[in-house]
Amino acid sequence: MERTFVLVKPGAVSRGLVGEVVARFERRGFCMRAMKMLLVDTELAAEHYAEHREKDFFGELVGSITSGPVVAMVLEGPEAISVVRKMMGATNPLAAEPGTIRGDFATEIVNNIVHGSDGPESAAREIALYFNEEEIV
Repeated sequence: MERTFVLVKPGAVSRGLVGEVVARFERRGFCMRAMKMLLVDTELAAEHYAEHREKDFFGELVGSITSGPVVAMVLEGPEAISVVRKMMGATNPLAAEPGTIRGDFATEIVNNIVHGSDGPESAAREIALYFNEEEIV
């Protein structure tokens, strides 16, 4: 079993898509190990997007993720990282296949509905940013 981190972004929360996103992962068979709604402050956003700090779109990423509530979750299941990323679709929603979360609901790259960890190291880092061990069941 593998764990991954998923974040439903503010645009999706404001559009009422949290239930749809969660339902897709649950229907696929993933176990929800932790979930909470929160407001991401600038400091947490900067840590979350640390690998993009030197890129010109860093400020836009931070501004987007701090613009409203998010829903953070830890999912567990076989090959969770790669399967969740496949279910999310391409980062650029214009390239995302229909049937994927981004392909079905997103229209722009910064507000692309969801974030998911891209590997085991980032999953561990991102889970630790949003949850302590006592919160994960």
